[in-house]
Amino acid sequence: MTSHVQRALNIGLRFGTLGVRFLFIFFLARYLDATSVGYYGLFTATVGYCLYFVGLDYYVFVTREILRVPEDQRGRMLKGQAALSGLLYLLLSPAAVMLLAHMDWPGNLVWWFFPILILEHFNQEISRLLVALSEQISASVILFVRQGSWAIAIVALMMHDPDSRHLDAVMALWTCAGVAAAASGIWKVQRLRMGGWRHPIDWNWIRKGITVSAAFLIATLALRGFQTIDRYWLEALGGIEMVGAYVLFLGVASALMVFLDAGVFSFSYPALIRHSHNREYDLARTRLRQMLVQTLVCSLGFAVVSWLLLPWLLDWVGNPVYMEAIHLYPWVMAAMLINALGMVPHYALYSHGQDKPVIYSHIAALPVFALSTWIISKSAPILAVPAGIVIAFLMILTWKTLAWRRISRSYV
Repeated sequence: MTSHVQRALNIGLRFGTLGVRFLFIFFLARYLDATSVGYYGLFTATVGYCLYFVGLDYYVFVTREILRVPEDQRGRMLKGQAALSGLLYLLLSPAAVMLLAHMDWPGNLVWWFFPILILEHFNQEISRLLVALSEQISASVILFVRQGSWAIAIVALMMHDPDSRHLDAVMALWTCAGVAAAASGIWKVQRLRMGGWRHPIDWNWIRKGITVSAAFLIATLALRGFQTIDRYWLEALGGIEMVGAYVLFLGVASALMVFLDAGVFSFSYPALIRHSHNREYDLARTRLRQMLVQTLVCSLGFAVVSWLLLPWLLDWVGNPVYMEAIHLYPWVMAAMLINALGMVPHYALYSHGQDKPVIYSHIAALPVFALSTWIISKSAPILAVPAGIVIAFLMILTWKTLAWRRISRSYV
């Protein structure tokens, strides 16, 4: 299969997932009340944030290391990563239980938290591994099972069975899809026939990885922190129904990153790492320019199309809460556009091992978001959160771009 065919198939799979997720959030808004959509948004954001505590951003270290060793040593690396995750679950579970006990969630949501967290973590790490090993199509298939299949199933169920229109049904099918994705991932990894599984765990290697990933973890917790706090802050400023509207718009805008990951980033950043490792700096710059152009074209096209379609889709949903909050969408879309552009210098820095600008910019983003949101909330409380995110992402984009321009002069 040629690279062009692989890219087309990968984009098709990701676009299918993208389309399903794009429509899913609208069906969710149509069949559930805005309060339930709001709690769904809080749940998904909390699961997403907790993934970093149980994963430690260790994949940042593994992704670069696994491409540098022969296949007969890769299984030992993954065994060590799995052992580390197991220890983290044992250490962090008591704190998570205490936190969940004090969450202002419907009681049934709490019971779904750990099964979904574990499955999302496992499937996410498998997908990252496959992408790093240039198995993008397999990663996209697993992504569709993990994110697309259950969305189709729950929408079909809600359409034909009104009694299923509640969050328990959503969580149950999400869990089933996670189990199926995990089984698919295990099967694919076994077929890769990586060696080293019987070797003892290299704890020195794990400690080295923790040292490398710790700085990234702090940066990621800061970056993802304001993308989790935003929902809770908006709830305090505008109520849970406003969170439901925000989640709907964020679900639409976030589809852009899914498409870019499939068609641009998942193919470009492994190549950037290889070019950097081989000192092929001209090829790296060419690939980076291609990434920038593709990101710009896709982002602007998505923004225009989504804005034209949104009023029609909200009219179909039929809940006035969402139409009244449509003024949030340009801010949410602007944040996503800036975030997408920021990934270009991000991958450039990452592929060349220049981690400090990435780390520092992400850490700085949290206080920038907090201060901006607090100031804007005095005059425009509803717009404060999305405007604060726009300002934070703009700061990150500027920081990474300036850092890359300065550093790139050394690669001639």
